[in-house]
Amino acid sequence: MTLTTTSFDWVRELVHRESAIVLQPGKEYLVEARLLPIARQAGLSDVSQFVDAVRRRPDPADMRRIVEALTTNETSWFRDGDPFTGLTSTVLPALLAARGPNEKLQIWSAACSSGQEPYTIAMLLEDALPNASSRVAITATDLSREMVARTAAGRFSQLEVNRGLPAPMLVRHFTRVGTEWEVAAPLRRMVTARECNLAAPLPRMGPFDVVYLRNVLIYFDLPTKQSILRRVRELMRPDGWLFLGAAETTLGVDDQWERVVVGRSSAYRPLKGA
Repeated sequence: MTLTTTSFDWVRELVHRESAIVLQPGKEYLVEARLLPIARQAGLSDVSQFVDAVRRRPDPADMRRIVEALTTNETSWFRDGDPFTGLTSTVLPALLAARGPNEKLQIWSAACSSGQEPYTIAMLLEDALPNASSRVAITATDLSREMVARTAAGRFSQLEVNRGLPAPMLVRHFTRVGTEWEVAAPLRRMVTARECNLAAPLPRMGPFDVVYLRNVLIYFDLPTKQSILRRVRELMRPDGWLFLGAAETTLGVDDQWERVVVGRSSAYRPLKGA
């Protein structure tokens, strides 16, 4: 039995209400693929049966599982490369020149999935800064409770470390624990993982010197993008830096940002007085 239109529309509305993510028509295959394992765990043979059961008797835990299954996105180490090169080549020197010697740098990795992005940042700063674990605080957030727990644990499978993690960094910053690789303690001390729904009022955090909000805005409609960019800006230092995904921009969305070329990539900075 394929996913019915009624079931798909109900899932679309639930995901949009809880996360503001827009599932366009044509994404039925994605809903089926992501929810089929959950349906089978519930002892049901197809997704429509599972969705119908939740619709008839709404259960907060099941509804959360549906939303999290459809908002967990792709991730890897050093994804797209240039935003990380720009951090060490341009952004870090500028911040160190502008900050006092005892000021801690605060970085936010938003929608961090299972933690590859914040630990990529941590590795780069550990290699670039003396005593980085005492000078840098990285806040890693995600909507998914499971992803937050995985980020906090800092453990990754062999398949996961094979996706973009250079072998010298694996040897230098990880320890083998059974069949998994565990991030070294100094890096874990830099990273604090917590739940955060970007479409809801943001928790009190920051103020941040750098924000990575990459490959996230593409899933939202224009008003939600505008709201997120405004609220992110409110959590940043006036001279902070924002990195977006390669297919994302503030241009035509929120005019309170200045685009700055950073190496082969670009970043965005709050306009003065914004």
